[in-house]
Amino acid sequence: MSFTIKQLEAFVWIADIGSFRGAAERLNTTQPNISARIAALESALNVSLMTRDAGSVRLTAKGRDLLEHARAILRQTDALIAASGELGLYDGALRLGVTEMIMHTWLRDFMRAFREEFPKISVELTVDMSARLEEDLFSHRIDLALQNGPFSRSATGTAALGRYPLIWVASPNLDLATDRPLTVDDMARHPILTHARGTRQHEEVLAHFRAERSNAHLVPSSNLAAGKQMAIDSMGVAALPAAMVSEELASNALRQLNYSWQPDDLDFVARYDAHTAGLYVQRAANLASQVALTYQRNAPLY
Repeated sequence: MSFTIKQLEAFVWIADIGSFRGAAERLNTTQPNISARIAALESALNVSLMTRDAGSVRLTAKGRDLLEHARAILRQTDALIAASGELGLYDGALRLGVTEMIMHTWLRDFMRAFREEFPKISVELTVDMSARLEEDLFSHRIDLALQNGPFSRSATGTAALGRYPLIWVASPNLDLATDRPLTVDDMARHPILTHARGTRQHEEVLAHFRAERSNAHLVPSSNLAAGKQMAIDSMGVAALPAAMVSEELASNALRQLNYSWQPDDLDFVARYDAHTAGLYVQRAANLASQVALTYQRNAPLY
């Protein structure tokens, strides 16, 4: 009896995720189907690959021995398709995690470019804060994270997405001087709209105003688009990625403030597990890098 690529995929994903249910979700099938694939693979190879008890999965000694061989076959399958030049042969899903800033800037360009190269691969999108995307990446809930640092763990696969400066902005309706640099007291007369608590940007803003002995009132939000809209509605001043407010600056819905300090730039990286990722995940990371750098070259400067 022979075995199939789908059976090997099931074996590898169970080993990586640690559950039949997780592998079924990853491969867009049912748990009984995954169980049937493993049973057929074990029968074909005449080995026991794993044991299940109390909801957990453990590879047998033989399963651990064969796992890297299974990965190698899947990598060779990827290489065969790549060498043929027929990337349309790939099917399945790319589980992509992005931060909100990317969603509001160049994500559409990336999605279009990825679809052109891999027309049969669907993209399952998660938009969240970078720290949560990192958790999802290392638990294999997503394949690729387009996120900003700092990072608590090192990824084995990366591609640079560029640096994005943050600038202070506010509605022209706020009574902030435009003929001189603003002081900390000028800024503190209005609520300071910040990133969510626990983010590096929030901690930097909090530390800055504390160091200035200011009684500034910080208003954190986990939604950058909401913070931008609050600034447009004259509800405070905000430090936002310049890339996210270019249209509002051009239309005068917001104006850039002349304040001497701002949080550090956001350093974005495409991250994935190079040991387990298929070719299309690696290609997606490199494609994101190309799209991001093209976007930055064409973006207006403020």
